[in-house]
Amino acid sequence: MKVRRESRPVTGFRAAGLHAGIKESAPDLAMIVSDELASAAAVFTRSSVVGAPVEVSRERVARGRSRGIVVNSGISNVAMGARGIRDAKAMTRIAARAIDCEEEEILVASTGVIGEPLPMDVLKVGIPRAAAALGAEGWDDAAEAIRTTDTHAKIASTRLAIGGHLITIQGIAKGSGMIEPDMATMLSFLATDARIAPGVLRGMLRRVADATYNCLSIDGEGSTSDTVVLLANGAAGGSAIRRGSREARSFEDALRAICEDLVLQLARDGEGATKLLRVEVEGARTAAEADRAARRIGNSLLVKTAVFGGDPNWGRILQTLGAGRIGWNPETTRVRVGGVVVFSKGRSAGPAARKRAEKAHEADEISIRVELGMGRHSARLFTCDLTYDYVKINAEYTT
Repeated sequence: MKVRRESRPVTGFRAAGLHAGIKESAPDLAMIVSDELASAAAVFTRSSVVGAPVEVSRERVARGRSRGIVVNSGISNVAMGARGIRDAKAMTRIAARAIDCEEEEILVASTGVIGEPLPMDVLKVGIPRAAAALGAEGWDDAAEAIRTTDTHAKIASTRLAIGGHLITIQGIAKGSGMIEPDMATMLSFLATDARIAPGVLRGMLRRVADATYNCLSIDGEGSTSDTVVLLANGAAGGSAIRRGSREARSFEDALRAICEDLVLQLARDGEGATKLLRVEVEGARTAAEADRAARRIGNSLLVKTAVFGGDPNWGRILQTLGAGRIGWNPETTRVRVGGVVVFSKGRSAGPAARKRAEKAHEADEISIRVELGMGRHSARLFTCDLTYDYVKINAEYTT
């Protein structure tokens, strides 16, 4: 499936992004709207501390239909009590009036600093401005407006033919730190002009999220605001995509390709990151153990700093597996770094292999693959290295 990292018009959808005044100068307010009521599905953080927008949107998306979403960056509207709920609902009410729909048909998301109130006087003016700016070509502006510490916007799109109709899927995402989605700070918004019933859409998004967004970690810190929303308005025409059909499989494959591309973009742009790190674990006794092993490796501060320093230190990889009580057999375990075997049959592969692995670290993408030889289960994780700049960014986040 060919994915393009650029925006395309999605039939029946309009988007906008602008500077409303939450941030000092950068874009900070976005809207994505379907011209007609669309099927809606979403996955959210499973953190016990969640933002007011998550509470409001979680309740509304359960109805299975939505006209769109309003999103602000800069302030996350988390830990604000009753005021937070009132402000989140006020955002949707203002947006609904601006596009002439029911308040319950609008979802809401916020990202940024925790524990500060939203400047509602700014949003009361900004949201109608965003609604007035809505257009088929507004996706790039929306992608810019949802950023916080990201260095650039993330966008991906693809097209496929289903039943003689050309279907478009488009997604945008933000997230650079405080990222280890568990749904499901990470936000992603997806739109398609395919016709899909809410129940079918919900199952697709859950499976795709588990295979993509939930295989992402920047720093092992799950956000209070993780949200992925998928809207399908059917504007491309044709019959509804049925559960279990060939068309459903084709659409889900395309959706997964979009989401995986967005995840790779997020991992590459981790706060201060210089390298994309792919972790693969094979041969675990159970699926849960494979997942735990991948996360032990990908979230290990020692492993991530070794990747930054170009050090193929397999000892750090085995150490974190042992600390996680991962089952392994020294005689069957093999560790590859950058495609080079650095540990096998209970011992180091030697200095020549180490040199080759050090050379592999010169690339901006590095892989760690561990073959445990204990079973048939596997897992993967997309992450990045840990650099001096990560510490600097987060030490100064609210200052």
